[in-house]
Amino acid sequence: MRHLLRLRLPLPPLRLRPNPTTTKSFFPLSSSSWSSTRTTPTNHHHHKQQMSPSSSSAAAVAEGSAARRFWIAAATREAAFAAYTPFLVALAAGSLPLDSFRHYLAQDTHFLHAFARAYEMAEECADDDDDKANITALRQAVLRELNLHSSVLQEWGVDPTKEIPPNPATTKYTNFLLATAAGKVDGGKGSDKMVTPFEKTKIAAYTVGAMTPCMRLYAYLGKELGFLLKQDENHPYKKWINTYAATDFEGNALRIEELLDKLSVSLTGEELEILGKLYQQAMRLEVAFFSAQLLDEPIVAPLTRYRDPKDKLVIFSDFDLTCTVVDSSAILAEIAILSHQKAGQTGSDNLVNRTKSADLRNSWNMLSNQYTEEHEQCIERLLPPEEAKSLDYDQLYKGLEVLSEFERQANSRVIDSGVLSGMNLDDIRKAGERLILQDGCRNFFQKIGETRENLNLDIHILSYCWCAELIRSAFSSVGCLDGLNLHSNEFVFEGSVSTGKINRKIESPLDKVEKFKSIKSDLDSTTPSLSVYIGDSVGDLLCLLEADIGIVVGSSTTLRRVGKQFGVSFVPLLPGLIEKQRQLGKQEASVFKARSGVLHTVSSWSEVQAFILGNDFS
Repeated sequence: MRHLLRLRLPLPPLRLRPNPTTTKSFFPLSSSSWSSTRTTPTNHHHHKQQMSPSSSSAAAVAEGSAARRFWIAAATREAAFAAYTPFLVALAAGSLPLDSFRHYLAQDTHFLHAFARAYEMAEECADDDDDKANITALRQAVLRELNLHSSVLQEWGVDPTKEIPPNPATTKYTNFLLATAAGKVDGGKGSDKMVTPFEKTKIAAYTVGAMTPCMRLYAYLGKELGFLLKQDENHPYKKWINTYAATDFEGNALRIEELLDKLSVSLTGEELEILGKLYQQAMRLEVAFFSAQLLDEPIVAPLTRYRDPKDKLVIFSDFDLTCTVVDSSAILAEIAILSHQKAGQTGSDNLVNRTKSADLRNSWNMLSNQYTEEHEQCIERLLPPEEAKSLDYDQLYKGLEVLSEFERQANSRVIDSGVLSGMNLDDIRKAGERLILQDGCRNFFQKIGETRENLNLDIHILSYCWCAELIRSAFSSVGCLDGLNLHSNEFVFEGSVSTGKINRKIESPLDKVEKFKSIKSDLDSTTPSLSVYIGDSVGDLLCLLEADIGIVVGSSTTLRRVGKQFGVSFVPLLPGLIEKQRQLGKQEASVFKARSGVLHTVSSWSEVQAFILGNDFS
């Protein structure tokens, strides 16, 4: 029961570096030899306000522009899947075999031939002289990059057009680009008789829309990876990364985005929708392109590839504000209040029920305010006077004993108030069905359900939520209930109406971690296992540390403050994985260890899925 209807803003897309955190309230029980081509250099770009500084390129692109809208949508999902591909993780770590990089360059050469041809076809369709000039410049930049690729490959004695044929992912991508440039869009057959300027301009817009994702994604990845490698002068692929991290390449991405915005101005709503689909399809083909690059060495991502298939993978997740946008305790309290309002509108004792509804709301507000104030005081009391230099798990456990007792007392006050009585089970289920999950969360659990048995994987929800039926309804409504092991509290019902009492099973950090340990101890001791815990608050801290891999979603300042004081480090997941990849060949034991004192932060569930399960677009 964290804070009354405390909403969380949508998670920003992939963030590779720490950022300032925001305040969050709680209530318990839920408590160069490389050139910067692909386009010609000009200007710079900024894509999403909540992105990390390295991705903040975009002030010049107007708010509401087509290019900006399309990228924001892609940055919350496809960009993460691209960054977590084995090829890019190994490349960023500097462990990518030279032969794999050589193969990538050959595939990129095949792609760039099609890219240049698509520009040529778009130029033929453009009606405006300035547009033609821009497209010509973009095509010339691609031709310069092709010459660069060829010269590098020739130094290695490789003729990519003869010795390394395009793989299926490259072929699929190039066929898509050329079909779009030929007007074969949305099931169309194309036409050699596009005589009106508008028809030609529309095809030019579609073509540029299908080519822009390549530019923006490369600029994004270059800057993010470039920031991580600033101190590594001996990195074998530093020049390649610096090419796409350069400010002039950021200008390259802006140039094609501005062209896309200009060409799309005259499109209808339906045509803009087609343009958006082309952009998304191209972005997914980019992810598939990176995913298809050859890599035989051990890799830390995706996790299903890192661990031995015979080993058990056990995934644990919190529910409130980890999976959801709104805390469930406030929703349940609101249902109870509205139930009495509804009774007051229909029953003979309507005045009594309306009065009771108002009293319940006042009681809930007082309980919420009291908890918020006392929780802050409790956090202050449990913090040690000095910051630990390394993880002090025993002292953290003792501190959270204090918090656990406080939460149990707060829950007792809620039960004694009677605010949770009178709820109909059907109303609770309907509320669960309408519960909004975090972006990417539903996709992750759906994918888990589809692949769980094949991947030798178990999934558990550990939650303070008062009513397990609400959680069941939330996951059932999006087809994610199958195979889900739920550990939570439950209302006590008389018939189908809540009594206000709770069957209290998990209501504190200590309850959670004991359940976590119990589940792990019940696993087959003869089979090795790897555990992941995903959470967002202080209530998850012990479980996050006990798991082999602890993943923090959201930006709780309280969690970070408490963790830091007890010696916990918070590291963005992708940089952490890149460092793990560097360690992979230097040690025989697992690079992931419980109680390491390091927790990994993410900005979206897409990152979680990309890390654990991998590419979803092949």
